[in-house]
Amino acid sequence: MTRARNADATRADILAAARTRFGADGYERTTLRAIAGDVGVDPALVIRYFGSKQQLFAAAADFTLHLPDLSTMPPDEMAAALLDRFFAVWEADTTFVALLRAAMTSPEAATTMRTVFATQVAPTVAAVAPDHTASRAAMIGSLVIGMATVRYVLEAPAATAMSHDEVIGWAGPMIRTLLVGPAPQG
Repeated sequence: MTRARNADATRADILAAARTRFGADGYERTTLRAIAGDVGVDPALVIRYFGSKQQLFAAAADFTLHLPDLSTMPPDEMAAALLDRFFAVWEADTTFVALLRAAMTSPEAATTMRTVFATQVAPTVAAVAPDHTASRAAMIGSLVIGMATVRYVLEAPAATAMSHDEVIGWAGPMIRTLLVGPAPQG
């Protein structure tokens, strides 16, 4: 039994180091050798546990957004709750920023990002949207991914200088409209 626990602990340590390394260095610059060095193991062990860099990245990027249940909230509170959760995700764990960077050049990372939105964001939107749920989820995703790109990847000074409340003040009304407002005619 002790061996299994050590193996599980080593696997968890590799995964934690990978999240840190992918978040700090991005997908392209991260090497399995660097991750192994961070944990103090041979790179072959990383391959043994995860198979490849792509598979390790997929495991590191596998997480739950823990989005709020919008169906229990008044419409005026939905956007702020959703944006608060996105801030928590983007700022608490650099893995999601690494996933966003990687999605621009890696088909595998783009697939992972699409899966997160299809399995977590879309159902959250569908629970409150009166119609056109796929379009609404896509537009909310576009707004949030765009905001995250400017704020956390490009680190544009105007975007990084804004407080959470300021971002919510600007983006909240748009997200509220996308969630529960009337769909465009046409």
